[in-house]
Amino acid sequence: MSTKFKTVITTAGAAKLAAATMPGGKKINLNVMAVGDGGGKLPEPDAGQTQLVNEVWRHTLNKISQDNRYSNYIVAELVIPPEVGGFWMRELGLYDDEGTLIAVANMAESYKPELAEGSGRAQTCRMVIIVSSVESVALSIDSTMVMATQDYVDDRLAEHEKSRRHPDATLKEKGFTQLSNATDSESETLAATPKAVKTAYDLANAKYTAQDATTTRKGIVQLSNATDSPSETLAATPKAVKVAYDLANAKYTAQDATTARKGIIQLSNATDSTSETLAATSKAVKAAMDNANGRLAKNSNGGDIPDKKQFARTIGAVTSTNITFNNASGWYKIATVVMPQATSTAVIKLYGGAGFNVGLFEQAAISELVLRAGNGSPVGITATLWRRSPTSANEVAWVNTSGDTYDIYINIGQHAYWLIAQYDYTGNANVTLYSTPEYSSVQPGNSTSGQTYTIYSSLMKPTAGDVGALPITGGQLNGPLSIGTDNALGGNSIVLGDNDTGFKQDGDGILGIYANNARVGYIDNSGLHMSVDVLTNGGIRAGDGKRLSLTSNNNSTMTATFNLWGDANRPTVIELDDDQGWHLYSQRNPDGSIVFTVN
Repeated sequence: MSTKFKTVITTAGAAKLAAATMPGGKKINLNVMAVGDGGGKLPEPDAGQTQLVNEVWRHTLNKISQDNRYSNYIVAELVIPPEVGGFWMRELGLYDDEGTLIAVANMAESYKPELAEGSGRAQTCRMVIIVSSVESVALSIDSTMVMATQDYVDDRLAEHEKSRRHPDATLKEKGFTQLSNATDSESETLAATPKAVKTAYDLANAKYTAQDATTTRKGIVQLSNATDSPSETLAATPKAVKVAYDLANAKYTAQDATTARKGIIQLSNATDSTSETLAATSKAVKAAMDNANGRLAKNSNGGDIPDKKQFARTIGAVTSTNITFNNASGWYKIATVVMPQATSTAVIKLYGGAGFNVGLFEQAAISELVLRAGNGSPVGITATLWRRSPTSANEVAWVNTSGDTYDIYINIGQHAYWLIAQYDYTGNANVTLYSTPEYSSVQPGNSTSGQTYTIYSSLMKPTAGDVGALPITGGQLNGPLSIGTDNALGGNSIVLGDNDTGFKQDGDGILGIYANNARVGYIDNSGLHMSVDVLTNGGIRAGDGKRLSLTSNNNSTMTATFNLWGDANRPTVIELDDDQGWHLYSQRNPDGSIVFTVN
């Protein structure tokens, strides 16, 4: 007997359909269809169902509509896309927007494959239900969730082909247009037929309005043999052209001038040209003279330069002077600077330092002063001294004498003879160096101190304290120490390799031993204490003079154990065992006597 497939309206669905037909009743909004595999076999639809036997997939309806032939038939359509699959389909369920199962149906068994199985297809499922009143059901769905089926596309294409709903053509857009044979129409919405074009062409071909030629357009013209006419409306004949040509050919042919002959020549204002066929104008000669007059006389050795300092700075040369200090260590006024606030910078570099004896290489010192105009805090400028040698200048200070003018002082050691000073400054500043500076044994009382920085080198090595390190001779480390990792033990501890294995002070005279953050033992003044087994490949020796040793030659077939234990009947037992049992033991009894037993 062949299998019958059918659709059944559920009890809940029938109740909702009946309520919807009542006056003022709410329409049912069918919007979801689910498919199921029937639990592995073809199910029999039951009006009492509230859900499918075994649902495998559901989605919003692709389409819901009224049947074209039967007005009380409602067709609900679900499209399963190619990328969904991997299940059997034996049952369908139609739900409303409140999640109520309105109708249930069984269907011919069909397997929906996944794309990964090598096959993919879009599958359409339709369910038809018969209602007494189509008005009780809302026939609309969310268009954003719709997938077009082949039938839908074919129907719409057929409908489109038969319709006249197309836009008319315009001057800017393509579209439908009507043909016209008119040749006098001003329409911009009609298209001319070939007949209309031919009529216009024939009419134009039969007419020609001749125009006289001018210097701006083509046209008809009269010929002339004249060779002296100023007319712009006549055309010269070949005869007139020949007469003019013969006359010109008999005249003098001008030649260009060269360095070897006279001739015609072109003038030039250029002052950098290498041409031998152009003639210089008076303007070019004057420019060359002015340029020559502005040049320096080479036999003056720069003596005719107006601002020699500015010239040296412009060409990138170093401005320098010699400075001679007296034989004493102390403060020297080496320069006076003018530095407008917030907009100027000056630098002074000193070569040479304090010292006298041959072989003291640190005397070849370098000191660098950088002066930067501030904004009145403090007193207009800041000064920084950069030291490169122990014998270089070691302090800097300045005195604001008036406005933007400052006297610059340095403190330097004894025997600082014959230093070379190089300097530079921004265009709005000025530096005046003194070859014999004023001396003071103490820092001027009204001066402001600058900042001194030491540039470390093989000559000026930093101390451990300068860089926050421990001296090689030893020192105090304030905090935990970690080797090769971070320190998680904290306190006064040392970790090695991982962050919670090492040693930590656990109190006065107590050194804790930690492995993976667990305290496995400690050392105090009474000895080593271990809370875990002690394993050794060597021996254990006790005593200072004569020693007691516990060793293993590592060639026994079994493991031996010395064990101390006891209970109420045997208070103290010292026992020797191996893997098969005990060898011997010494036992103290409750009465204090001792028993020694060998197995």
